Amino acid sequence: WGYQFMDFYTERNKMRDSVIKTETISIEMYTLLLNCCEQYYENIAWKFPAICPDGAICCGLDKDKLSIELSFQIPALYKDNCGKVAIPEKDTIQRRFGETQQNQSSNNEFNQYALLDFIEFVARHLKDTNKNEYHNFYKHFHFTFQESKYILTEFCKDINEGFDKAGLLYRITPSGLIEREVEYNVNSNEIIKIINNVSEPGLEELLNEALILFRKPNPAERKNAVVKIWGALERLKTYYSPIGLDKKHSVNKIVNDMAGGNEVFITLFNKEFLALTEIGNQFRIRHHETNIEDITDNKHYDYFFNRCLSLIALALPYLK
Repeated sequence: WGYQFMDFYTERNKMRDSVIKTETISIEMYTLLLNCCEQYYENIAWKFPAICPDGAICCGLDKDKLSIELSFQIPALYKDNCGKVAIPEKDTIQRRFGETQQNQSSNNEFNQYALLDFIEFVARHLKDTNKNEYHNFYKHFHFTFQESKYILTEFCKDINEGFDKAGLLYRITPSGLIEREVEYNVNSNEIIKIINNVSEPGLEELLNEALILFRKPNPAERKNAVVKIWGALERLKTYYSPIGLDKKHSVNKIVNDMAGGNEVFITLFNKEFLALTEIGNQFRIRHHETNIEDITDNKHYDYFFNRCLSLIALALPYLK
């Protein structure tokens, strides 16, 4: 009939609750994403081929070969009792890890980041397939393969749809790498363009390293990203040192240029530089003495990173 599928009735009429955004992959979400990967098993069969008994030609994926490879490549990936990639089952998890695990959150019961590794693993090995003749005796097709960007594009589209359905704050890039999405994030493409135009190599390097770390799914990388962005802030403060200005006068020049000489904005930006310096000294970012405040909530890392990046991003276009 030529109809194109749209949102469901309750979505179109604003009768459905919005999806809660999260970074935690539940068993149901795990199932959705693993099923998506399994739909592309034929496309990675060239790497782990099951061979037709009647001739040396691929007739599908050999899951035993795949499992052996994954035991080295992604050892933390959840597997069933036969060693095959599988969906975590609560009763199996409880038998493996004991009853003490029953009330723990799902991301403690299995390694959710190993699943993200597996998605990248599948993306890395995709090839387009051609189904050739059907083998009646063994009830299977014979496959040949060819390089194609199309199949990776389709895979990434399906995985991103899965992330969206589940409300997961992740995104797979066109090159097949998973990055996390940050709510209320100032880390935009426009900021990346500004950073790439920075003429001071050390500052550009620190900023790019901070952005790469900040996008990684593993929460442990957020601490490293915040350390890097504070390093970039300190580097920025000394931007005009090569022309003979000490750190204080270098910051004064940066602030004055940002404010266009307006005293109100000079006061505002000076306060923000000072506040960020105090944050770097008070919290476990640049210092590690016993009297330094620990950061235990990952959302606080996001806040610190975005606040620091906002000031740096504002300053960069005014650098001369």
